[in-house]
Amino acid sequence: MNIRLAEAKDVDQLMRMRWDFTLEHDESKMNCSFTKYETEFQSFFKKALTSGQWFVWVVEEAGKIVSHIYIELIHKVPRPGRVTHPFVYMTNVYTVPEYRNMGVGSKLLSFINNWIQENEYEFVIVWPSDEAMPFYKKNGYVHCKEPMEYLPS
Repeated sequence: MNIRLAEAKDVDQLMRMRWDFTLEHDESKMNCSFTKYETEFQSFFKKALTSGQWFVWVVEEAGKIVSHIYIELIHKVPRPGRVTHPFVYMTNVYTVPEYRNMGVGSKLLSFINNWIQENEYEFVIVWPSDEAMPFYKKNGYVHCKEPMEYLPS
């Protein structure tokens, strides 16, 4: 297995994986337009690859992407008296069903954790589903205080 950053050639596999991930957790989306989604995903992915703000890490096995993690760097306003490092927003963590419970996701997350330390990012935030909580806990993640949110109507 090879862990690497995603490339432009990966767009179709990653787009399909995101679609599958969504339907796995929300069957009500089955009637959504794939064409509209495809256009939006391709636009996002193209910008993500060139922005320097997004890092899409993949696990590849025999030319097939079997797991991925999307990372967005959030830059903070500098503060006097300290060096300000970005923090990491982790999202879209997914392993295809046939590779689950084989350590693939944990191997990728361990790689990401090392990458985060090496780059001195300040902290990581992730909003896992209830079923994903044990995965994150066994990989060193802990609960933090709930953030506040504003939901515009």
